[in-house]
Amino acid sequence: MFKKIKDDYDAWAHQYDIDANPTRDLDKIATIESLSKINFSNVLEIGCGTGKNTEWLFTRTNSIVGLDFSNKMLALASEKINSDRVEFMNTDLNYEWPVNDNSFDLATVNLTLEHIEKLDHIFWSLHKKLTTGGKCFVCEIHPKKQAAGSKAQFLKNGVKKELDTYQHSEEDYIQNAQKSGFALLSKKDWWSDNEDLPRLISFLFRKL
Repeated sequence: MFKKIKDDYDAWAHQYDIDANPTRDLDKIATIESLSKINFSNVLEIGCGTGKNTEWLFTRTNSIVGLDFSNKMLALASEKINSDRVEFMNTDLNYEWPVNDNSFDLATVNLTLEHIEKLDHIFWSLHKKLTTGGKCFVCEIHPKKQAAGSKAQFLKNGVKKELDTYQHSEEDYIQNAQKSGFALLSKKDWWSDNEDLPRLISFLFRKL
């Protein structure tokens, strides 16, 4: 299943920044509003995709490492941000990540965990890579939106293509983070205009 998701993102890559996508746009807003008052210098960006959030993070930090499993998404990100302060790496997040432990004071995870079955490995890995006191920002499809049937999707040759996803509850995120050694600092629901359900949920954690 994970290979299929990767192939779908490769197929989506050239359209991702162009198509109308309220989830993508709201995620960018949520990231900026949540992190604009936080100081950080070395960022680990999980699920960096085409670099939609990397562009803003780049203006605030000394270095960024972006991990993603889609080569075509990473190629677009590299075209956007060409700097020796940014490194993009193809990575299957379900296995060991190719970055040093205790090396980052901020990690971001955006619209990624719906494609990950086991959250414990993700939060355990995040804890290893962050410095003590480092922050972890997570922004994902809201569990209520998922329960209503919302999935990542795009049009390919005029046909809607839905990506495979896993459903995670609010408690799943918080409990896995806390078991891995994080404290919850804040949580927020994010709404698109004229919607009955929140579209996104975000968390800010701190490594103990």
